Amino acid sequence: MRFASPLVEGRLVRRYKRFLADVVLDDGREVTAHCANPGAMVGLAEPGARVFLSVSADPRRALPFSWELVETALVDGRRQLVGIHTGHPNRLVAEALAAGRIPAAAAYPHVRPEVPYGQASRVDFLLTGEGMPPLYLEVKNSHLMREPGLAEFPDCRTVRAARHMDELGDMVEAGFRAMLVYVVQMPLAEAFRVAADYDPAYAQAARRARERGVAIHAFRCAIGRDEIVLADEIPVLTG
Repeated sequence: MRFASPLVEGRLVRRYKRFLADVVLDDGREVTAHCANPGAMVGLAEPGARVFLSVSADPRRALPFSWELVETALVDGRRQLVGIHTGHPNRLVAEALAAGRIPAAAAYPHVRPEVPYGQASRVDFLLTGEGMPPLYLEVKNSHLMREPGLAEFPDCRTVRAARHMDELGDMVEAGFRAMLVYVVQMPLAEAFRVAADYDPAYAQAARRARERGVAIHAFRCAIGRDEIVLADEIPVLTG
């Protein structure tokens, strides 16, 4: 997923009202950027952090700047660019599916996004193929890292995500396949686990889904200032 235009750099002043962020650009201007992230953004919204914004040329947009990346320092001294835009993971997975880079789903020739299922829900992708059970694929974004190399989800309570877990389990019991893909927008992630301390109910739902046969995968991203790509799969830790 290539950015439409070069990203501009600046320093974060503050993030507020969840979807707004004030940034001082390197040229001295202070701008307000859209923050496409409803979560807690633990460790990612510290004042003074180096951030990277995309710029839209659409005159209809009230805020032409969008916050895309933030540079963070791990406790072991390494630094990484982290993608904070939660609207990107579905696009990243769509590109990976089209390129056959998700092995567990590579055999399916047909992919449909945003298909209704469950209780008034929409699955991110429905994969189908002749003679193959439909595969319901849900995508979640991960950008929480409290231990070097260990990605986690969620960073706050999320009733909706827990419901999705149960609905995926229902699909398996109905005779279909179901898969959850965590898109880890952190290139230094080496493994993934559910952050049970942030949301015990979600952790229980994830455990139930796994026991019911939902396949759980995590992929870290390669992140640069010109593009983000879904890269290699990393282990999902359980227990």
